[in-house]
Amino acid sequence: MSPILLIVDDEKPTRDGLRMALDETFDVYVAADLTQAREVLKSENVDLLLTDLRLGAESGMDLIEEALALPKPPVAVMMTAYGSVDTAVEAMRRGAFHFVTKPLNLDEVENLLQKAARSRKLEKQNIELKTENVRLRKKSSQAPSGLDRILGKSDAIRRVTEMVEQVAATRATVLIEGESGTGKELVAHALHDLSGRPAEKFVIVNCAALSPQLLESELFGHEKGAFTGASQRRIGRFEQAHGGTLVLDEIGEIDPATQVKLLRVLSERSVERVGSNTPIEVDVRLVAATNKSLRQLVADGEFREDLFFRLNVLKIDMPPLRSRPEDIVLLANAFLKEFAEENLRPIKPLADDALAVVRNYPWPGNVRELRTAMEHGVILSNTDQIEARHLPGFVLGQENGFPIPSDEQIGVEKNLAPHAELNLHALESDAIQRALRQTDGNKTKAASLLGISRRTLQRKLSESPSHDSKTL
Repeated sequence: MSPILLIVDDEKPTRDGLRMALDETFDVYVAADLTQAREVLKSENVDLLLTDLRLGAESGMDLIEEALALPKPPVAVMMTAYGSVDTAVEAMRRGAFHFVTKPLNLDEVENLLQKAARSRKLEKQNIELKTENVRLRKKSSQAPSGLDRILGKSDAIRRVTEMVEQVAATRATVLIEGESGTGKELVAHALHDLSGRPAEKFVIVNCAALSPQLLESELFGHEKGAFTGASQRRIGRFEQAHGGTLVLDEIGEIDPATQVKLLRVLSERSVERVGSNTPIEVDVRLVAATNKSLRQLVADGEFREDLFFRLNVLKIDMPPLRSRPEDIVLLANAFLKEFAEENLRPIKPLADDALAVVRNYPWPGNVRELRTAMEHGVILSNTDQIEARHLPGFVLGQENGFPIPSDEQIGVEKNLAPHAELNLHALESDAIQRALRQTDGNKTKAASLLGISRRTLQRKLSESPSHDSKTL
């Protein structure tokens, strides 16, 4: 992959000329001032910065200082028409790799930038080597960090951790299926941590949170002018994750057109940015996650069978919390400790009545819901133990402090008359409205609580004649 170069100059002819001269060697971005430059530095992992000294009323010196303070700073080269020794010394003192004087010699500029790029590559390799040495030293004395976060002693969770250990070091694609809140992201992190290159990037994309056009651009990137609003070239998530791991969360929600393009990427190991026909090779470990059954989506005609086979090379099924009851108290105690330390509170045990609630509640939101309940208990407890009354209302059969309506109150009698019909639509609508009230109108959280995707929730709301979006 070409090094990413950011050119900053307030003179358009200079910017355009440099871009045309350097575009074949580098992946070039341009900016006219500090504001535009900061946006690029924030959104892209810039390798090289070529900036003018004077940017109108602003200074390229200030930009160099800001860029070099970033977690992954670029190699900076200063351009100046004021090529005095004092200017050069000041630029180097502030961390610049070198400087060039105007009028520019384009061959000189390109050679200098290539030298800077080689310097950056060597620096990166040294950091990677040091990171790998630290990882190897730690590996001999402690368990891998990725599995430390997957807590449990049940057979169900043991099968998950054994599968992770077995497949993590391979290059094969992994599909993780399980209900919302079961810990699919933790498994994805563990796969990356044990992959053999944990220092590389770990990138997550929530496929359900973006429209089809935005998702395509997010995954594959786009060229400047590829569509309305594409004012700059954008590097997609596949390119960003090059050398590391890319997690496609809620993979079952992607539209048919994106499914076709994703299949091609998996087949050819290369991407094409939107607006370009040039393939870019990518080396990415792909992990797909979903709270649905992709096999069932294939049977329903909602997901391509050939893409399913590409994704389903290795499959990890995440068990719901209700199927691993022996882990519930262990997890609860771990969360109590975590939130007590985070909030500078003493670590308190669960009282007997709270233990009974925690053991008997079905936890439809799984581990994520248990974690929320324990945080609630830590914050509200004013006694030596966390009692049942300190737990959130939904665990106690209440909602926001009010009892949940009984079956009779919502019109469902236990002894229905022979010809009475159960209004399933009304029950579904009631469940959705209660989930929205519980999450203060947050549709993403409500969908997670209900065990459906946000897109499905939005569709059900739009189908409801009583729905008023203004109240949400």
